[in-house]
Amino acid sequence: MLQMCLLLEPKARGGGSKRSGETEGLLTTQGAVSRARVLRRTLTPPEARLWICLRGRKLAGLKFRRQHPVGPYVLDFYCAEARLAVEVDGQIHMQAEHWEKDQRRTAWLKAQGVFVLRLSAESVRVNLDSVLTWIRTNAEERVRG
Repeated sequence: MLQMCLLLEPKARGGGSKRSGETEGLLTTQGAVSRARVLRRTLTPPEARLWICLRGRKLAGLKFRRQHPVGPYVLDFYCAEARLAVEVDGQIHMQAEHWEKDQRRTAWLKAQGVFVLRLSAESVRVNLDSVLTWIRTNAEERVRG
């Protein structure tokens, strides 16, 4: 059943508005908001593939946002209800400089109460069902408390 979502094409959308509670008190910089708008139009193929399966509450009825600004950062995917970020990392994130930057970013998000799941772009390409199960399990655990 999870594979069926791969047959759908994402629709181009825009003009979204700020909804209360989506970052639950986290200050977001204008730079992050501007970057998020650009990034929403330029998803990588693994991000687009995952977004098809997360959008519209398709995963356990949970609402995910793509390229969502939180503080100074833009998260690939964010579920406010679970305070869960999902980051899809390509090969560049394996380089020492990017790895260290990702660690600082994860530490900052953790201090704000946001749990970060990092997964490789390759895992989205070759093992999407397992990735979706992992995301759903972590999100549901965080919602239940």
